[in-house]
Amino acid sequence: MRILHLSAVKTWGGGENHIENLWYEFKKTPEVENTILCVQKKLFHSRLKMAGIPAISAPLLIKVDPRYIFKIIQVCRQQQFDLIHIHDPTALTLAVIADQFLELPPCILSKKTSFPIRARRQTLFKYNYPKIKKILCVSEATKLVSLKTLHNHELLEVIYHGTRLENKDQKSPFWIHSKYNLPNDAIIIGNIANHIEAKNLETFVHTADYLINRKNQKNLYFFQVGYFSRRTKALIDLVKSLDLEDHLFFTGYMPEASAFIPQFKALLLTSESEGIPQVIYEAFYHNVPVVSTMVGGIPEVIENNVNGLLSEKYHHIGLGENLLFLLENPQVITNFAKISREKLFQDFTSQIMAKKTLEAYKNALNGRLH
Repeated sequence: MRILHLSAVKTWGGGENHIENLWYEFKKTPEVENTILCVQKKLFHSRLKMAGIPAISAPLLIKVDPRYIFKIIQVCRQQQFDLIHIHDPTALTLAVIADQFLELPPCILSKKTSFPIRARRQTLFKYNYPKIKKILCVSEATKLVSLKTLHNHELLEVIYHGTRLENKDQKSPFWIHSKYNLPNDAIIIGNIANHIEAKNLETFVHTADYLINRKNQKNLYFFQVGYFSRRTKALIDLVKSLDLEDHLFFTGYMPEASAFIPQFKALLLTSESEGIPQVIYEAFYHNVPVVSTMVGGIPEVIENNVNGLLSEKYHHIGLGENLLFLLENPQVITNFAKISREKLFQDFTSQIMAKKTLEAYKNALNGRLH
């Protein structure tokens, strides 16, 4: 089975990690041959090259760049693909346009966020495009949102993303205590997320402010890893205005971000919208408790007061109080970690994800291979 994976994302995040994990898992089986088409000379492309994963690339300077569309057509002419796996909305737009010039193979679409599908004519046209044989939703919440605007509900299937277990022995790029000259009693609260609106890192900063400046928890230090964007300057200015420069650090993008997790006392997620962030599974593996907002599919993997603590979105006081509760009740961390790790190995590994994805491919094709 020959699969073409289409990505039009220029950065690196959970969605791109999903493609990488699928490639590694499918490499283990003779049933699947993967080809990845990504954006030329951007972060995802660089990451694939660094990992030794072969990829075809094309420029994408504007959202509908004819060079990327031509590359889809060219690659599909040269190779007999059985299926195209589309991984983001922009890639979907480009594939639909390419199909007007060349009869493309059937497609599967991954819906990786819980953003609603806008009820606009062009948007509905591409999401309901007849070439799409399956829509793989990252969570039940994502499926529920998609049901509201998609015609054929039978196409929707939930397949949770998973974390790869073979790469968990990565060394941390540096020790946070040493790099930032932190005191011996410093407690590190971590966050891994790109600087995009959905991650709502303003609430991350306000939670730090609440704990450090209002609750006088001066031994807490907040460490944030993620790709900088045009939102970053405002976040840095907010940190300065709250006098948190000695207690909150933005590192920017780092290739091995998840290797920092064992140094965290807790993972703090403050998103206003999510599918399910992959970093949760990484925290589960490393026995690090998660304090999070209850958005998107997060409550499907974290049950409040059972294997983590959840608060309403934007509620920095609730998030702060949950962190305080964790720190004051260390036995809870042990209980959360045990349950979370069991859930991870039972439901959320990349091996399980790949097996279910392969079944979805087969169902979409009904045994019709080149």
